[in-house]
Amino acid sequence: MPIIGTVDIALGLSLLLYPTKAVLGWLVFWGFATAAMRPLSGEPFAELLERAGNFGAPLALLMLFPSTKFFIGWFKRMQAPDVVSRENLEKVVIMLRVIASLFFIGHGLLNLYGKKGLLNQYQALGFTNPIIVSYVVGTIEIVAGGLFLIVRPLTPFVLFFLIWKMGTELFYPQWEIFEWIERGGSYGVLLALLFINIREGRK
Repeated sequence: MPIIGTVDIALGLSLLLYPTKAVLGWLVFWGFATAAMRPLSGEPFAELLERAGNFGAPLALLMLFPSTKFFIGWFKRMQAPDVVSRENLEKVVIMLRVIASLFFIGHGLLNLYGKKGLLNQYQALGFTNPIIVSYVVGTIEIVAGGLFLIVRPLTPFVLFFLIWKMGTELFYPQWEIFEWIERGGSYGVLLALLFINIREGRK
């Protein structure tokens, strides 16, 4: 685990210092593989869905850049494109909506399943009936996921659930800051939708 953790941190820092498509491609693969290990080890399939931001955020970012003809191009420093075509932008928006839908539905299902870790969170927050709270939260998140997928995400709607996601992920009773950071891909997906809405003048 220390080796895996060190590699993950190094790859994250590399995207800040010297971003390449190769690292993004690896993060898509690695994010999906580690999320898939949850159901493969006997946990609910919703555990994979709940981590869609881990592989969806780098995938959406990868889609913004034009295809590279040569293998070496995957290891060159990425430069932000001067112009993003309308067609490509719409594809990215669709991907962001699908990913947001998946992680909200996944987290909502875990609430409806009564995941012990979530029930412990609600109990630690002082709720006397954490099971009812988990049903309410789960229903809200599943409805939100469906709306992200089916209905055009309006700016106030995206902003509300960005705050919701960033706020609720602070409730972990142990390693709070690391658990919060680990879900940065989910916040990034919602932030990207919010920025695109603002850029395009969508209300």
